[in-house]
Amino acid sequence: LLLIMIGCFYIAMMTILKQKKLAEIKNDFINNMTHEFKTPISTISLATQLIQEDTSVLENGTVQRYLGIIKDENVRLGQQVERVLQTAQMEREEIVLKKKNVDVNALIQQVIEMNQPMLMANNGAIHTSLTTESANLLIDEVHMSNVMNNLIDNAVKYSVESPEINIATFIEDAGFKIRVTDQGIGMQKEVLTQVFEPFYRVPTGNVHNVKGFGLGLSYVKKIVEAHGGNVHVKSQLGKGSTFEMTIPYGN
Repeated sequence: LLLIMIGCFYIAMMTILKQKKLAEIKNDFINNMTHEFKTPISTISLATQLIQEDTSVLENGTVQRYLGIIKDENVRLGQQVERVLQTAQMEREEIVLKKKNVDVNALIQQVIEMNQPMLMANNGAIHTSLTTESANLLIDEVHMSNVMNNLIDNAVKYSVESPEINIATFIEDAGFKIRVTDQGIGMQKEVLTQVFEPFYRVPTGNVHNVKGFGLGLSYVKKIVEAHGGNVHVKSQLGKGSTFEMTIPYGN
């Protein structure tokens, strides 16, 4: 009887601790979401106010810069909303992939090109070492582009100084491997099992400009696994992180 009571007490305590952890994650997510939505809304509001109140901007061409800011922030806001909706949809139902034959190396180059403005703004660079062998895979092009975008965005956000990112691809027996390495702040061993959980965000120490909801890596994991592949991370605190994903041939 005593053992049963101890067992019940242990289960009850574990349930309470789990609920407390979930509540903390939920609160962090709400705080992050509020900040992420509030920032572009405030910027749009300020730019609009300046256009309305300062008629001189209509004459000296400054209005184009303000309109550009409004457009960029509107796009950013839309992307954040889409990311939340996308994650909610994946939680409710099975992911439907629209697969076709895609040259993964070419896809990676396209994604890098799309990220050039962000890299230039952060004085960063991406170095590639892509296999010269056939890199054609049956994949969902849109989802895999998003996966690469998330990994590059992650590498930039968690870099203390100018981001230096290396992307390599390999032909292996198990499948096509993609490796993304950064020289950012890195992670402690204890958090490596949590980084792919929805809403989890790595403590950033002295990096204060990291934004987001903690959805990027959970999305990466879901998409890679939906293709029959796997993804894992190796990291060293203060040295950087390496994400490796393997997509099987003919998945």
